[in-house]
Amino acid sequence: MRILALFGALVSLAPLAAQPTAKIQALIITGQNGHDWRGTTPVLRKILEDTGRFEVRVTEEFRGAGPETLAPYDVVILNYFEKNRPELRWGGRADQALLDFVRGGKGVVVYHFSTAAFNGWEEYDKLCGGNWRPNHGHHSARHDFTVKIVDGEHPITRGMKDSFPQANDELYANLQWQPPDRYHVLATAWDDHSLYQGKARQPIPGPGLDQPMLWTVPYGRGRVFATALGHDAAALGSAGFVATFARGSEWAATGTVTIPLPVELAK
Repeated sequence: MRILALFGALVSLAPLAAQPTAKIQALIITGQNGHDWRGTTPVLRKILEDTGRFEVRVTEEFRGAGPETLAPYDVVILNYFEKNRPELRWGGRADQALLDFVRGGKGVVVYHFSTAAFNGWEEYDKLCGGNWRPNHGHHSARHDFTVKIVDGEHPITRGMKDSFPQANDELYANLQWQPPDRYHVLATAWDDHSLYQGKARQPIPGPGLDQPMLWTVPYGRGRVFATALGHDAAALGSAGFVATFARGSEWAATGTVTIPLPVELAK
């Protein structure tokens, strides 16, 4: 009995085993896009899962969804554009479910051409901060450019070098923006107007302009991270995209960032 009592005492004094951190539950909404969603979605999923922080599921049909669809998740990644076809709109119940999801404290990541989705849905525009809209949104031919960090103190970009290269990607310009106090720019890129070669869709005054590439939006009690980068699977391979997408998704889900930066991006 004494031996059993002594063993019990030792067990009670032993440090508790470290509990595994629960994985962030992420849902990628896709199935329609003007870009190659079939090629990019598996890469986006792999980027998140490779961090060890995420458990990711994909839905190719969100029409008719509701709050019960989103209830298990911490963050939604949008890789969706309905091509301006009314029959591909999600519907009022699904629309409201997404808004309530973020307002209630969860996260959304707006990826690349998802900024063009749902023209005319004003609340979606507020959610995104910046959108590709008629007479707002164009780019020159794909090219290599440099992404410049303009807020190095935000959790997503903290510890990053001042810039990173983005190879052979589209540089979105002249999006339709919400008032400046409704979004926060983390990184920009210089849109060289000479690259349009006289074929710009919208006015391009002067030699060029810095254009937002990464930004955040507060929405209710939730968080939105938006990235204009990543036209196709090849463009998703840069260290800068991988790091900012993964860290941005974690921040949108939790408000904090624990995913480390790769050596080539860290100061």
